[in-house]
Amino acid sequence: MGTASSLVSPSEVIEDAYGGEGGEACEIPVEVKPKARLLRSSFRRGPRVIGASFKSTGSVELEYAAEYERLRKDYEIFRVSKNNEIASMQKKEAKLDEENKRLRAELQALQKTYQKILREKESALEAKYQAMERAATFEHDRDKVKRQFKIFRETKEKEIQDLLRAKRDLESKLQQLQAQGIQIYDPADSDSDDNGATVTTAGTQCEYWSGGVLGSEPSMGSMMQLQQTHRGPEFAHSLIDVEGPFANVSRDDWDAAVASLLQVSPHVSQALWSNTIRCYLIYTQETRAEMQTFIQTHSLRLQRFCEGLGHFYLNVSFPEEKAALYAAERRQEIERSSVCVLLLKSSVSSCVVEDVEEAFVKTPDSRPLLLYLRTGDRKGEKEEVSTLSPSTRDLLERVNKADKSAKLKVVDYAGSVEGGAALIFTQLERIIKQELLGLELEESGEVEEREEEDSGDVLWDLHDEQEQIEAFQHACSAASRFSFQKYVDQLNDMVAAPPPTPPLLVSGAPGSGKSLLLAKWIELQQKHSPNTLILYHFTGHPLSTSTDPVLIIKRLTVKLLQHFWSISGLSMDPSKILEEFPRWLERLSARHHGNIIIIIDSIDQIQNAERHMKWLIDPLPANVRVLVSVNVETCPQAWRLWPTLHLDPLNPREVKSVISTECVNSDIKLTKDQEKKLERHCRSAATCNALYITLLARLITQSRSSWTLERTLQQCALCQDTISLYRLGLKVALDSLSTDQEKHTMKELLCLVCASHNGISESEALELFPDLSFPALTSLLHNLERLLIITYTCGLIRFQHPQACEAVNQEFLDGGKCHGSYREKIIRFFSEQLKQDRVTWRVADELPWLLQQQEDQSKLQMSLLNLFVSQNLYKRGHFSELLTYWQFVGKDKCSMATEYFDSLKEFEKTCESEQSMSRLANLYETLGCFLKDLGLLSQAVAPLQRSLEIRETALDPDHPSVAQSLHQIAGVYVHWRKFGNAEQLYKQAMEICENAYGPEHSTVARELDSLSLLYQKQNKYEQAEKLRKRSVKIRQKTARQKGHMYDFALLKRRALQLEELTLGKDSADCAKTLNELGVLYYLQNNLDAAKMFLTRSLEMRQRVLGPDHTDCAQSLNNLAALHSERKEYESAEELYERALDIRKRALAPDHPSLAYTLKHLAMLYKRRGKLEKAVPLYELALEIREKSFGPKHPSVATALVNLAVLYCQLKQHSDALPLYERALKVYEDSLGRLHPRVGETLKNLAVLSYEEGDFEKAAELYKRAMEIKEAEPSLVCGKAPSRHSSSGDTFSLRSPALPHASR
Repeated sequence: MGTASSLVSPSEVIEDAYGGEGGEACEIPVEVKPKARLLRSSFRRGPRVIGASFKSTGSVELEYAAEYERLRKDYEIFRVSKNNEIASMQKKEAKLDEENKRLRAELQALQKTYQKILREKESALEAKYQAMERAATFEHDRDKVKRQFKIFRETKEKEIQDLLRAKRDLESKLQQLQAQGIQIYDPADSDSDDNGATVTTAGTQCEYWSGGVLGSEPSMGSMMQLQQTHRGPEFAHSLIDVEGPFANVSRDDWDAAVASLLQVSPHVSQALWSNTIRCYLIYTQETRAEMQTFIQTHSLRLQRFCEGLGHFYLNVSFPEEKAALYAAERRQEIERSSVCVLLLKSSVSSCVVEDVEEAFVKTPDSRPLLLYLRTGDRKGEKEEVSTLSPSTRDLLERVNKADKSAKLKVVDYAGSVEGGAALIFTQLERIIKQELLGLELEESGEVEEREEEDSGDVLWDLHDEQEQIEAFQHACSAASRFSFQKYVDQLNDMVAAPPPTPPLLVSGAPGSGKSLLLAKWIELQQKHSPNTLILYHFTGHPLSTSTDPVLIIKRLTVKLLQHFWSISGLSMDPSKILEEFPRWLERLSARHHGNIIIIIDSIDQIQNAERHMKWLIDPLPANVRVLVSVNVETCPQAWRLWPTLHLDPLNPREVKSVISTECVNSDIKLTKDQEKKLERHCRSAATCNALYITLLARLITQSRSSWTLERTLQQCALCQDTISLYRLGLKVALDSLSTDQEKHTMKELLCLVCASHNGISESEALELFPDLSFPALTSLLHNLERLLIITYTCGLIRFQHPQACEAVNQEFLDGGKCHGSYREKIIRFFSEQLKQDRVTWRVADELPWLLQQQEDQSKLQMSLLNLFVSQNLYKRGHFSELLTYWQFVGKDKCSMATEYFDSLKEFEKTCESEQSMSRLANLYETLGCFLKDLGLLSQAVAPLQRSLEIRETALDPDHPSVAQSLHQIAGVYVHWRKFGNAEQLYKQAMEICENAYGPEHSTVARELDSLSLLYQKQNKYEQAEKLRKRSVKIRQKTARQKGHMYDFALLKRRALQLEELTLGKDSADCAKTLNELGVLYYLQNNLDAAKMFLTRSLEMRQRVLGPDHTDCAQSLNNLAALHSERKEYESAEELYERALDIRKRALAPDHPSLAYTLKHLAMLYKRRGKLEKAVPLYELALEIREKSFGPKHPSVATALVNLAVLYCQLKQHSDALPLYERALKVYEDSLGRLHPRVGETLKNLAVLSYEEGDFEKAAELYKRAMEIKEAEPSLVCGKAPSRHSSSGDTFSLRSPALPHASR
């Protein structure tokens, strides 16, 4: 055998088909045994032989040589093998290097591709966002175009209706003339071309705003004859016969009556002058002790009581020895007083007689009067009379004679001074509570706890409302000095322009009279167009609450909703308030039959006006106009394109008229030389605006006490603008004061007013200046008011104009650099009240704002953590202001919630009594509602739950306040869509309210509404509808019994005013007034009084106008409606027939009043079962509607359905079917196939088909009707699409839905 070397040569390589990778060649290593082992093995081949031969030794050496050779070959083989392995490994390494390079190159290529894809992705995202922005812009433009088209369509529809109405009027006049035998000249028969000419005038394209100033609305005398909007068909199996005061007078007529009254009689108490209960005390030296005891001992209680209700209380008195020095001030204070108290014993002075004459004799009905008569040790009536002096006895006789209405309250007392003061306090407290504030007293004399008005979540500040009313009244009184007639006419023309119309701009320089013009124009509109709804807002100081955009828009929204019997559904979120206002405006403008005008004065003073007033840019509904005034210098550029009315400076004739009138009133006569000087001075734009001229005239007439007239004119000639003239007025006021102390007080007072947020009240001024007497204060304020420097607004002393504030800044505050020290003084004053637990609305308004202005974050946070301060702000609707303070402190919503909750826990440790626990529960509930409004639902649950626990423990598990807590928690569960939990809580709250108040209380209606909304969210429409109907019945009954939002009180006040006008001789106007009185009492559900006045009106009209006059038909119609209300159907039928007979003979066949009488007589026939007599009336009503509106109008379809219902009741199904089908076609063409009216008509058709035996068709029609019913959006307490907005995200009202609410 050969060795391994014979098998493999050093250069050969064996190819292995198994071990190699990818078929590569590999070398097979050769195993070589160790040398030592080979040597040992060679010596062990056999046993060692002693004495072996030399030959044996030689053979061994040969064997060694052979072995060596073999080993050498093995080694060579091994070496070659390893070299081959190394070479192979080197080849693999090179190959791997190449592979690595290739992979690196691929990796770099992939990275480049990734970067490219990433860039493409970013580009795609950017393109997507741009596309979304373009889509949003397109949506906005499309919505705007839709709204413009809808407004255009509504406008044209209105124009067509107006033309048809004008045509009917002309035809009526034509028939009357022909009936009188007058030959009518036909222009077509003339050969003259002039007779065929058509003349049109500007502004008459849209009759909606024409006529009078803005269009004459129906008077209250015709209130019961207004043409009703189409309310829907009367179904064969669901006849709607509404009982109550709205059966014959439509709900819209009621709203119109209340709206017109609200324009003149706001909700704020008229017995208080500027939110202050001013108690004017008239006393003598003999009764000084009672007066001083009353002021020192009892008046503080009255002050605290009034503060708690948001009013100021002020004792007004002048010392008898100094009263003669303040004659003008006394007359002014008597005029402003809320109640007058006369304290007498035996004698009186001349000043007392003057005051009593002014307050008790000349104007005894202007205010409550109280007479305290101290009789000493009285033994009998004769002795009492004998103690009175002749002058006192004569004075009392005159007071008694003037008290015709027996309103004077007399306290006859013979005891101690303290007892007399206590009696005065008792009577005065009762007068304030009952007569001035309108609170109800229990038998014990305590104020009955008033229920919170069911107004949803809307929190509303009456101080803001009273501020606006007083600003409007002040502007109206100031406007009487100027003649704005040309501007009024221009405004009328601009407002009467055809829609769509952008906001109208009234521009001018500061002090040019923009506010006065707007106030005068509003006054004229309220007089000539009582059915026009006017919403106005006058802004004040730039830093005051009147310039807060959220408060402005919320107030306008609430005022808008108040006129539609609902203020529910309004969000408290500031951003949503601003966003939802145009949607509310669109929805409610569609429901209002008249016009809506929104007026915002000095809109450029509003904080971030351009950003917060974006809704002004969008198209307005056809019956809405917006007027805004701006300073010509600060008007935003985007608004300058709007239609503008610019106020020019006064011309020389107007300047002379204003100054002459003021001089004549003050008995001053200027020389011709002085008049020429004034004329030369008042020639520039800055020196001939309305404010400058008015102030100049006041300075001329008021500076006589300290300066000569010539000196005044010289100094005025040096003033080239209003601010410098105001500074001169401040110097004049200072020089009129006699002592340095009075001058210092005036400076300090004006600086405090300038440094405050909203001003300072008189009572606060007396507390800030302890040495200041009331006569001195009122004299100082009287002079400043005459110089147009200060005014009173909501009980606060404020500057009349921003220029006056700037003048005080420059004159006394070094341009505003010294505000800090005065703010610190006010901060100390209100902080002291806070320590005494006097948390009034004034503390909440001023203290946080002042601390923010001082940038004292720690004290601001401490004041906000006083839970009663935050509660006061939140409850009055200053929601955004509260959030702004917390943002200034540096707290977000969550940390703010934590701070409040921790503070409440600390406060809870101090609460022990039942009253304190009740207040604690209210605080917890307020915090929960606040957090819920912020969207922090999870954090809102804990305080609401704690409020519930406290009320259940401290009060009673069945207490009504527990129901309030349950209601709030249920609201949170609704937001979480935990409908089962919410339903259980709502039902529990309703059960508590029913047990506490009865099943027909407004709180029960609130829970029913909430449950109805909850069921609608769960698509349980039948259950929701049942609850909604029950809620509506409760609210209607409550409205009839108690009135809603003071409406009945306003109607009673209006009725009393009208009664005074009916005391004269018989006349047509007196009969009309009697008719209006009857309508007013009818609306109050006082049917007996209504019958008396309506009967008197009818009798007087028959005597004055004759029995066949149309006004007699009006009275007959109204009396018939009253008898129908009282279910005296026979009398009602007779009266309706008489009214119908008169109107058939006097009016055109298609006159609306005739149609109205026809409709109600037909309804009465149907109610009494006289269906055969009702048929021709319904047919005639249908004919009138076809002539009035055309055959394809929804109102015609309603008349068709009503007639079809009547045929069904007479079993004349063949006659009813074509009427139903025609009505269905009209509804589908005019309102859309998914409108609720279509569904109602389909349902009637289904009933008719069922009675005819066509069950398959009936099922098909009923199914389609139900599909429309389920698809119909909820319009009760839920969301529904707006008429003018394409967005459906708008809240609806708690009132019956409009027929055209969704098209």
